[in-house]
Amino acid sequence: MKKHVNIKKIRQEFGMVVRRERHKLNLSQEDFADIVNIHRTYVSSIELGKVDIGIGVAFKIANALNLPLSKIVKETESHLSD
Repeated sequence: MKKHVNIKKIRQEFGMVVRRERHKLNLSQEDFADIVNIHRTYVSSIELGKVDIGIGVAFKIANALNLPLSKIVKETESHLSD
């Protein structure tokens, strides 16, 4: 039987992974937004888990973090099972 998918929890965990990785690179939200080519408030909304993002933005985020998107997703998934 399939588990219920809590979209809000997925967004929050994804956002926390993005924030943690951004901090590792010592990037402000503004600098990160410039690299990804999105607005700073959108970065904040992503990190707080307030918005769903498209696959294109997810790839741009991963690229800006110098990580494969699969690593971000895997880390997000690992926190969902906690």
